[in-house]
This record gives sequence, structure tokens and C-alpha cells, in this order.
Amino acid sequence: MEKRTVRYVKPDYYKLFSKMFWGSVIALALILGYFSIFVFQINGPFLFLGFAVFLIAMLGIISFRSQKLMLDRKTAEIHEANRVYISTVEALATAVDARDQIGRGHVNRTQHFAVKMGEVLGLEKPELEALNTAALLHDIGKLAVPDHILNKPGELTPAEREKVKTHSSVGAAIISEIGFPYPVTPAVKHHHERWDGKGYPDGLAGKDIPLTARILSIADAYDTLRVTRPYRPAVTREGARALLKNGAGSQFDPELVSIFLKNLRNFEKEIEAKGLSYEEDDSAPLHPVTEKNSKNHGYVEQIKKANREVFTLFELARVFGTSLNIDDTLSLFTKKISELLPMATAVVYLLNETGTVAIAKHAEGVNSDALKNRKLRVGEGTTGKTLEALESISTTGPAEDFSSYDLDFVNSYKAMASVPLVAHGKVLGAVSIYSRDLDKYEEEHMRLLETVSKIASDAIWTVLTHQESEVRALTDPMTGLPNARSLQARFESEISRARRTGSRFQILMIDLDGFKAVNDTYGHKAGDLMLKELSDLMKEELREYDFLARYAGDEFVAIIPEADPEAAYELAQRIETSVSEFRLDVGKGRFASVGASIGYASYPNNGDTLDQIVIAADKAMYSVKEGRKRRRKALEELKMKRRTKIQEDSPEPLVNDKVKAEPVHSPGTEEHELIIELDERHIVTSDSVN
Repeated sequence: MEKRTVRYVKPDYYKLFSKMFWGSVIALALILGYFSIFVFQINGPFLFLGFAVFLIAMLGIISFRSQKLMLDRKTAEIHEANRVYISTVEALATAVDARDQIGRGHVNRTQHFAVKMGEVLGLEKPELEALNTAALLHDIGKLAVPDHILNKPGELTPAEREKVKTHSSVGAAIISEIGFPYPVTPAVKHHHERWDGKGYPDGLAGKDIPLTARILSIADAYDTLRVTRPYRPAVTREGARALLKNGAGSQFDPELVSIFLKNLRNFEKEIEAKGLSYEEDDSAPLHPVTEKNSKNHGYVEQIKKANREVFTLFELARVFGTSLNIDDTLSLFTKKISELLPMATAVVYLLNETGTVAIAKHAEGVNSDALKNRKLRVGEGTTGKTLEALESISTTGPAEDFSSYDLDFVNSYKAMASVPLVAHGKVLGAVSIYSRDLDKYEEEHMRLLETVSKIASDAIWTVLTHQESEVRALTDPMTGLPNARSLQARFESEISRARRTGSRFQILMIDLDGFKAVNDTYGHKAGDLMLKELSDLMKEELREYDFLARYAGDEFVAIIPEADPEAAYELAQRIETSVSEFRLDVGKGRFASVGASIGYASYPNNGDTLDQIVIAADKAMYSVKEGRKRRRKALEELKMKRRTKIQEDSPEPLVNDKVKAEPVHSPGTEEHELIIELDERHIVTSDSVN
């Protein structure tokens, strides 16, 4: 880069004096010539000489006036150049601080404190000029620091702190390329050095730190403390004074701190007179407070707005990347929308599994409780049209979104905007914002909403995909019930609660009797359907907070909180009855059914681990099953005796040493039906026998 020298250009007063002197001589000659010719009426050679002197004098006058006009014009140009130069430096400094989210008065107050301190110390003019410019440009090196670090609301990481520290060296490098005629660079480079040598970038200590840098350090620190930053609120005047005192001798030059605090009241009065007080800066940091300081500062607001947008989007992407909870994700989404856009209410709608109905999963702002969990169909209202067309919509008729509900506050909204949420080719839902103040959301509003929604859509897709994966990992795909892994997690949660409250719970082990015969007779498809139907049937017998899981094969486990053995017994009886009465239509007029054997055990009576209690319940279940087998065996023996007696009493002879089979009728069946008992309680009823 070509090195350029920029300096104040001052009028050449020597030349001005010279021209005025010779102008005076010419004027004197003119007077003498005039008197020689017209007053004293000298003749002869002296007359010619008089005319010559007079003519020369006239030419001198013309030349003098011409030079004076030229000098005046040049002087005006120089003053204008100096004004433009100062304005450029101030504008650049203000822009840098706007990027750092500091009020516009910061550089001006820091400049005032630093220069006034220099005057109190009796510094020479070059040093005062250096302070004046360094105060304006001391943070120009922050152009090299990313926005998300400058505006981070929390504590910086070690790596981020090191990045911030580079700004003083970068700023010094920029200033050195400009080539100011006074020592600006040392003040900019070393204004973060510490008196004890623990500062940066060079670790200078004591009076090795340039005086201008020591002055600027105090001025900058005091003013920065007094204003609000993204990571902390403003410090009071007394608090800032106390921090300077505490830092004297370690961070700051103790002698300079004493001088600064001694003169602080006068400095602040002068600042207030300029309209740069802290109250005014805090109350309207983006707006001017006096006509003098109000010209052309719209760029400050634009810079701050742009940086807020960049930081918000960065923070959104960063936090979304670590969030795997849908509620937290949607809450952060609407919060960031409220930071960027004017709105009264924001609602995030997510589509159901069929993609035909949108549910308000999250709402932020006024009326949020009333709007949450509301449903609308795709194509219904403005949000429904957004989902149908997959296009962003801005309208002045938000009431359409709530036409299905009788809500008094609907008419308070004047405008709304809705943007579809799409990620990886899948429509997830839509976000709609409603305003009470705006007549309509403009293009800039829509651009921001679409940008935020794009980032949020990817995050929502990731969360939903993760949740689906978790559900699949914890869910039995055939029945839709929780699986054994989920059972373990629920047991641990339930046992923790029981230990806290001193309560107990029951565990039921449910085994389907005769299920294998259904698979063998009608195929696995019928068996799978049987499991699904019975799962739904058993869930209907449970309370809302009870838990039912498919344990393995045709075994199920239920956790029944806050229940005693009597309640468990009654529940087991209801489930057995429901299962045994269920008939599955397997086609062609055929129906299949199974039975259920249920055992139960309790915490803490039968153990304090899932395995211990399940084993106890399993033993109880097999005891029930064995008892049922014994009863059925006795019934079979009784039936066999009956058949034998029938055969003995029958007059029909044996054919080929075989007994002719006769239908056995049971009460409650028609003559054309046949009952066959297979594998414990499996029953198949058929309308005809081949």
C-alpha cells in the first residue's frame, strides 16, 4: 500500500505578511506619484518619473488585490479540506463504534476526556493533536474482529479474547499507513497496556508506556464503563470512579488517575454542554440530541441494524446447532424474530403426520396462551394458504387465521406475515407474525423473516428427525408401544419418584396364551395384527399415567404407579377378560382369539430393580398359567371320559378299528359349529367343518 501523509494544511502567514508589506510600499509609491503630479505639479523628468511611479503603483494594487483574492480562496479551500478531514475521521470512528454496538457519544466523550487531560498536563500541540485523533480512531482495529465476538452477550472464550486483543496492533498498522504528522500510532497501539506490565500487545509497564496511551487508556476505560454493552449493563458514575481507583497502580498510571478524577466534574459539565451526556446517549443511542450533532447520522443506525442482524443470525445458527429439544428450538426461534422484527405475536405451526392440519406448537408475545395448540387446515386462513402455496404472504387481514375461533382479540391485529418452513424438501409448517401497529409488513421485514425462517427450518428438521430416531429407538414398531429399552428408562424414573415420595407401584407381567397357534394357523400377518389390536385394547384398561410396554414376543409389562396389590389384581382381571373376549376377524367368516395369563409384583416388596420385580411378576404369571393348565387338563380328562362313555353306549360298530367321530355340542353354539381347543386357550370358531 502506498504510504500517504495526511495533515492539517495551514495558511502561509509569512507569504501573506510579505505581500501585505510590499502592497503597503506600492501604496506609498502611488501616493507619492499622485502628489508629485497633481498636487505639487512637478515638470520635466520628474513628471515622467511621477507617472511611472503612479503606473507601477496602480499595477501593484491590481496585483495585490488579485493575490489577496487568490489567498482568500485558497485559505477557504484549506479550511474546507480540514473540515472534511475531521468529519471523515469522526465518521469512520463513529462507524467502528456503531459496529461494536456502542452509543454514538463514546468516541466524542473519550476524545474530550483525553484532550482535556492533555491540556491539564500542559502537553505540546503535536501531542494534543495526537490525542485528539487517537481518541477517535483507537478502536479502528476492531474491524478485524468478527461481529459475533464483539457483540457476544456472554463471557468470551480464551480464543475469542485473544482475537479481541489483536485490535490494538491492527489499528496501529492501519494508522501507520496513513502517516499522520503527529504521534497517533503509539497512542492507538498501546492504549491497552497496563501499568503493571500485564497488558497488550507488548506488555509495556510504567512510564515505558507512551504518555498519550496512558491518558487514552483512562479516558476510554471510564467512558466504556458508563455505557451499556451487550454483555453487561452500564456502570454508575460512582461505580466507574471506584473501578478507576482500584485499578490505579495496577492497570492505570496512579498519578494520571488522580488528576482525571480531580477534574472529572469539570470534564462532564463540558460534555453535558455539548449534548453528549450519558443519560442522553443511553436513552437514544441511535438518535442525535442536538441540531449540531444530528446531521447525517442515519448511517450509524444502519450499521448497528446490520450488525444486530448478522449477530442475531449467527447466534441463532450457533445455538440451534446445540439444541435437540423442539420446545427450546421454537422458543429461541420466536425470540430472535422479536429482536429483529416489530411484532405483537409470533406463532409457529407444525404439520401433523398426514400433512393436512397445522398445529400451533409454540406462541410468543401477547395472547400466546390463547393461540397455542390451535389447529387450522392447510388452505384455511392466511397461514393455511402459505402452507398450500409454499409462498410467503404479507397481508392486512390476519383475522382469517382465527375465523374458526371466537376470540375477542383478533381484531386488534392490523397486519400479519407468514412464511413456510421447508427443509430438505419436506414441508414442516409455517411461522406467522402478527402486528398491532404496522399497516403492513414490507419487503425488508419479509426478507428478514425468510432469512431467520430458513435457518430455523433446518434446525427444526434436525430436532424432529432426532426425536423420530429416539422414538424409533424406544418404540416397538409393530404395536407402537414402548419397547424394553423404554421400559428400563421409565422404571428408573418411577423408582426415583417412589423413593422421593415414599410411594409404591405395581408391575404386571402379561403373557398371551395361544398366540403361537394364531401365527401357525393364519400366518404372521394375522399374528401381527392381533398384537396391535390387543395392545390398544389393554391400553384402554389403563389410566392415563400408567405405562405399558411390549417386553418380548407375546409378553407385555405394565407399570402401575401408586397402586396396591388389590388394585393390581382388579386390573389383571379386567385385562384378562378384555383379551379373552376379543375376536380377530381373519377373513372367510373365521375369527381368532387368545387368552392372557397375568402375574404381578410390587416395589418395594419384591425388589428394587427392574429385573428383580419382573422376575417376581413372571413367576406369579407362570403360577397362574400352570394352575390354568391343571384345570384344563382335568377338563380334558372329563371330556375324554364322556366320549368313551358315548362310544361304549353307541350301537354303531367300529369301522377299520377306528371310532367314528361325532360332533360334540357345547352350550351356546349352534349345531353347525365346531369348537376345537388347541394349545391352552386358543379357540378357532368356524361356520362349517370340511
